[in-house]
Amino acid sequence: MAQWLDAKVTKRIDWNDHLFSLRFQCADFPDYTPGQFTKVGIEQDNGVVSRPYSLVSHPQDKELEIMAVPVEDGVLSPKLHELQENDDLKVMAPATGFLVLNEVPDSDNIWLIGTGTGIGPFLSILADSEIWLRYKNVILVYAARHQNDLAYGDFIQQCQSQYASQFSYVPIVSRDKADGMLHGRIPALLQSGQIIQQAAQPLDAEQSQVMLCGNPQMIEDAMDVLKSMGLKKHLRRSPGQISQERYW
Repeated sequence: MAQWLDAKVTKRIDWNDHLFSLRFQCADFPDYTPGQFTKVGIEQDNGVVSRPYSLVSHPQDKELEIMAVPVEDGVLSPKLHELQENDDLKVMAPATGFLVLNEVPDSDNIWLIGTGTGIGPFLSILADSEIWLRYKNVILVYAARHQNDLAYGDFIQQCQSQYASQFSYVPIVSRDKADGMLHGRIPALLQSGQIIQQAAQPLDAEQSQVMLCGNPQMIEDAMDVLKSMGLKKHLRRSPGQISQERYW
């Protein structure tokens, strides 16, 4: 049964003036699976104001972590953006969600394609051993508006070092241009083949699974491109190659 648990902020990370992460302690939070999300909230006079957030942290971490952007006129995110160490939070337990590896079939390659904070569940998945044991090649495609919107660079670089022959990273920015990064939107870059060329790995129905997370328009457009390439949405009753989670 879902219930609210007390949590306390232990650290905040400001990637820039609008993108931030919060780390918090919640001693009673139950085990979860990499890729899942939960509701995070702040107690108000009229109850808990909350929104769902993916857990960036790994289940073996002692603390939980989320990343967020303060949405203008949002009911919660601007308040989260104001939180500092030792401030109180509410966290819904247990975590939930199906963007997890045990819902994804085996294949040679797995493509993790995310925009903005939609990268969150993939960071948790990459921190777990399962993905590296099950798939020959792991490709992370991470898109944001600007270069300084690409967070967790140290962790991604750690994956590149630790799994040099197995891991491919494709960063993308849409509003500016940067050396070593693709420029544009994910669907167009998939259609043109630039993402596949940059990753130097095949993306097809025979060898690949794809996980999509983030902006709903990106997911819708990317789904259309991937379907035109012969892939289809994965369902338990009808196995395919594309798993997805929309962020709003």
